[in-house]
Amino acid sequence: MARTVSIGAQGFEELRTHNAFYVDKTAFISEWWSTLDKITLITRPRRFGKTLLLDTVRCFFSTEFAERGEELFGGLDVWSVAELRELQGRVPVVFLSFADIKHTNYADTMYSIKELVREVAKTHAYLLDSESVDEGDKTALRSMSSSMSDAAASKSAKVLCQALEAHWGVKPVVLLDEYDTPMQAAWLGGYWDELSAFMRVFMDSTFKTNPSLDRGLMTGITRVSRESIFSGLNNLRVCSVTSSAYATSFGFTEHEVFSALDEFDMQDRKAKVKEWYDGFCFGEIESIYNPWSITLYLEEKVLVPYWMNTSDNALVADLVRRGDTQLKQDFEDLLDGRSTTHKIDDQLVFSDLEADTDAVWSLLLSSGYITPVNDKDKEPLDPKELRLTNKEVFIGFDSVIERWFGRSRQDYNGFIKAILTGDERFATRYLQEVTLSCMSYFDGATRSAQSEPERFYHGLVLGLLASLRGHYTVESNRESGWGRYDIMLVPTKDAQATDKAIIIEFKVFDKDDGETALEDTATRALAQIEERAYATALIERGFSSENILSYGIAFRGKEVLVVQT
Repeated sequence: MARTVSIGAQGFEELRTHNAFYVDKTAFISEWWSTLDKITLITRPRRFGKTLLLDTVRCFFSTEFAERGEELFGGLDVWSVAELRELQGRVPVVFLSFADIKHTNYADTMYSIKELVREVAKTHAYLLDSESVDEGDKTALRSMSSSMSDAAASKSAKVLCQALEAHWGVKPVVLLDEYDTPMQAAWLGGYWDELSAFMRVFMDSTFKTNPSLDRGLMTGITRVSRESIFSGLNNLRVCSVTSSAYATSFGFTEHEVFSALDEFDMQDRKAKVKEWYDGFCFGEIESIYNPWSITLYLEEKVLVPYWMNTSDNALVADLVRRGDTQLKQDFEDLLDGRSTTHKIDDQLVFSDLEADTDAVWSLLLSSGYITPVNDKDKEPLDPKELRLTNKEVFIGFDSVIERWFGRSRQDYNGFIKAILTGDERFATRYLQEVTLSCMSYFDGATRSAQSEPERFYHGLVLGLLASLRGHYTVESNRESGWGRYDIMLVPTKDAQATDKAIIIEFKVFDKDDGETALEDTATRALAQIEERAYATALIERGFSSENILSYGIAFRGKEVLVVQT
């Protein structure tokens, strides 16, 4: 009889005591413990079992679960290792999770961190009655609250470790889940400098200058650079998605997925499940499946983009919105089933994000949206050929793009409809509202618009047109006639014969060129389409001039005008 699937359960104890569906990943404990690494950071995409695996480590070592080893771990990989059985339930553990700390300002972030520390300290309240714990540490433990100073909060984990070692006579293990969530929120919220200063001291105090620490284990989605918050951690081992270490510990292997399908009497669905949910690659291990999608599929038995419906990375979204025209065109290639090649650096330097055009691809890789095309002949530092991960990502990517670009769904859909129907008045109104919304939402857009205005507006409109996939092919900066057009929308073979092809040219108001109004600028854009014969490529494909719409889109600061011939 198949086990019950528990959707969203992240607690190891709960899964085991209820005999719920669970894939044994406890071999990680043996592998990790045997390395003797002092501090380990493992990065994986969202919903890849990071929290569950850290909770599994907690349940194995923590004194809270003493004498429950056979009950919780009997029959699992780790229980076959005699040396580790001796450690079960005998090591104090400090477990912190930053997963929910994603506020828009520094004050709320620090309040949440301090509340988290208070709650964790409360689980070890017995330390206040321990004769072995120093009175100074007891005083510090009692003062752990939302009102403690930032300096006290930065030392809190170290104090707790000192007290635990004094009481148990054993150095504790510190587990920190989703360490980078508040860091990404700080970058987006504009308080990066404040939070990184705090985190640098917190990390140093907890993991470097902490003589009471046995080992530390951290998880996250991205690897924040050593210069940002890990400047003092010379003993840090980083295992990213490009590393071979622990490659099968997060996510499901194909053997694990197929065994689950056998258990649930769905043997005949293996090929479809592979097509939809396979494709992740960690280190040199291919055919890794997203556990969230597999677990939901076992319960629902319907092939839909489960992970893509919940996976949304605000940092990636912000960088994509700021990205240049080439980035949008690369997305078009991916959605057309092609690949794109970029240099990958799994070390994220936040201060360089705006200037580093490859950063978004590194983030897309670490977030799971894209995967490298295996090429064993390439050197590790060579640019990687990248593609969308699997069918689930391919199908769900359009909606993610829409969420990333569409500040207002009504504005978004209105602009698309107006462009396709030749309604220049409404196209102007809708694009005006979207432009104002985007410019007020992220400062980077304003800077981009000032330094390279045509590229900024070109990229903005190209992003807005992403949802036309399947009905139109969206092309950008390609040769036709006597030059390169900005954007061309070409109806696909499946589109109706009456659908019109569209050419779009962008121009920024230039008073030095004698222009006195945006109408002059838009007219100049239309004239360029005509003079350089951009319609040549369409005519060669069989489109008549009556079935070609030309748009000139003019910008002056935040003002927009759309004119159509």
